[in-house]
Amino acid sequence: MFMIFYGWANCLDGVDENLNIFRFAVRMNCVNFVSDSHWDRMLTECFQNELLEAGCDEAGRGCLAGPVFAASVILPDGFAHPLLDDSKKMSEKNRYLLRDVIMERAVAWAVAEVSPAEIDRINILNASFEAMTRAVKSLGVRPQLLLIDGNRFRSELDILYRCIIGGDGIYASIAAASVLAKTFRDDRMKRLAEEFPVYGWERNKGYPTREHRMAVLEHGLTPHHRLSFSCSADQLRLF
Repeated sequence: MFMIFYGWANCLDGVDENLNIFRFAVRMNCVNFVSDSHWDRMLTECFQNELLEAGCDEAGRGCLAGPVFAASVILPDGFAHPLLDDSKKMSEKNRYLLRDVIMERAVAWAVAEVSPAEIDRINILNASFEAMTRAVKSLGVRPQLLLIDGNRFRSELDILYRCIIGGDGIYASIAAASVLAKTFRDDRMKRLAEEFPVYGWERNKGYPTREHRMAVLEHGLTPHHRLSFSCSADQLRLF
């Protein structure tokens, strides 16, 4: 069982419109002020200019609990935003601001997940590939080239791909995918935290923080924990 979120929009004007949105957000105190130097460090728009590209990234690969999420995003020509970056480098406030912009302006976007049970069955690496594959399949527009964050990818998709280490800090479409994957997964973990409050998932999002590991030692595992990960008492005490 898995869930997929997707959407698409017409290509709009790109740079000028996005910068105007950002400036309005600053005036309304919706985002933190950024210096002029940040505008000079905006991400590269595309890898090449001949094929329609989709950026792909995952979130939650190293967690003890919860699904792994992945997103795929096709951005319109000229898209740029000074806050867009690898989602891990962004504040939570700015990630959610950018999520709204990406979902509204993208040519197409999709988010998919692979459950903890599936992760245990096929391993986390294959689960990450599967989540990205599901996201790409759900795009409303078929891309011709996938930009994959990381050094490996396997899929039954008949689409060219390029693996790029650290791609979410280089190419805008991969960074956009990282924002969607991260925020959709965070939302899921916050909802699960309401059902299992002792693990602190609203804060740690299922990652192996001390708080999470100590809660596992005291309260045991849930149906949302990945049984193939090292959740034994001895392993948990090592960190």
